[in-house]
Amino acid sequence: MNCDVVGLGNALMDALVLTADETVLKDFGLVRGTSTMMDDAQWQQIYSRFNHQDIRLESGGSCANTIATLGRLGAPAVYAGQVGDDALGKVYVDRMQEACGQHAVRVHAGGATGKCLSIVSKHDAERTMATDLGCAVAFEDFSGFYEAMGTAKVAHFTGYTLLGDPMRSLVVQAMRDAKAKGLTVSLDVADPFVVGLIKDLIWELLDDCVDLVFLNAEEARALTGEEGHVAASHIAEKAKVCSTVVVKVGMKGSVIHQGGELTEVGIYKVDAIDTTGAGDAYAAGYLYGHLHGWSPARSGDLAARVAAFTVAQLGAVVKDRTLLQSALAENA
Repeated sequence: MNCDVVGLGNALMDALVLTADETVLKDFGLVRGTSTMMDDAQWQQIYSRFNHQDIRLESGGSCANTIATLGRLGAPAVYAGQVGDDALGKVYVDRMQEACGQHAVRVHAGGATGKCLSIVSKHDAERTMATDLGCAVAFEDFSGFYEAMGTAKVAHFTGYTLLGDPMRSLVVQAMRDAKAKGLTVSLDVADPFVVGLIKDLIWELLDDCVDLVFLNAEEARALTGEEGHVAASHIAEKAKVCSTVVVKVGMKGSVIHQGGELTEVGIYKVDAIDTTGAGDAYAAGYLYGHLHGWSPARSGDLAARVAAFTVAQLGAVVKDRTLLQSALAENA
């Protein structure tokens, strides 16, 4: 494999359904706007309630969304993760191959593919998720990741992979190995609850091997107790290794702290259909700029454009390559 960016994450098949009928939330005790963890049997039961509706299947998981978007932007990228030897796993592998032209997805014979049913409201684009992690979190064979790391310039990770062993220890080692090899180590914190569970580990990694970190406003607040640009500056000043801090502040855009300077980036307004994966898309746009040596302002502008395209559609990854190329052209 030949790539500029290699990502390692929890491979989850996204099943997306846009609906005006949200009675299923009450029937199964799902809290609107949040994610509920469950086993395969319960997930299949909820999934079957939407058999009569149009369900869209896409490769998912935060890291995979970022890598697939990078692939469609034209960056040589490889994703490493694990799926089950089942129908959803086959679709997942096909989707990553289509996005990047290559992959390092391992098929595990003994488990079910992890999946996330995203129930998106037609009323306000709010998403409620039912998630079965399946065999994604049992991923231990990182040989494909290390092979791809041989040519890569960036290694991208997300906080979800750091929540429990044995995967956590393996991922931390992979991050340190990437740093030792001279790659830019990128971490998307991914969720405020991740900070609540492993706050000390995140700070340790920012001190030890993470060069570039992505957070949203809630994650930054959970990590520092500060808001927006103050949080970004706090992290940049405290972290020993991390040199670029990106904090996404919703409708206010994003703030980027790099080299002692703070850059503010706006948003591109669109009619929201589905907010799934907006942060993952932002990370893809920013990493594309980083690969090409762009300034934080220019990288952030592309990130904002790609995130806007994602919000304006159903699904976490923009599949229209022409649309993505138009973002690159306008950014230039």
